[in-house]
Amino acid sequence: VHWQVAEAAEAKLVRVVRGAIHDVAVDVREGSPTHRQWVGVDLDAASARALYLPPGVAHGYQTLVDDTVVLYQTSAPHTPDAERGLRFDDPAVGITWPLPVTVVGAKDRAWPLL
Repeated sequence: VHWQVAEAAEAKLVRVVRGAIHDVAVDVREGSPTHRQWVGVDLDAASARALYLPPGVAHGYQTLVDDTVVLYQTSAPHTPDAERGLRFDDPAVGITWPLPVTVVGAKDRAWPLL
């Protein structure tokens, strides 16, 4: 579950052009009344719904079907030095994923707990 900080903070618009995902947004903005709260929505190509994420909101998703393609529109370019993350299983957040989590990259497993 990722976001970017400082000058590289970005807004995102996420939609699915093929397949389906469970998309999660986590508020990581210090001082926000919804800090550390999360919301999850299902997005699929058939509905054409999109999810807007403002700067300071972390984002992650789980694919629900094989051969899924996700499209991001962002307000700023990806800046690796500004990237931050939290683990998908961070108990301080308590995200409930719809399917068992079976594949997580090494970088994503290494994020610190909040």
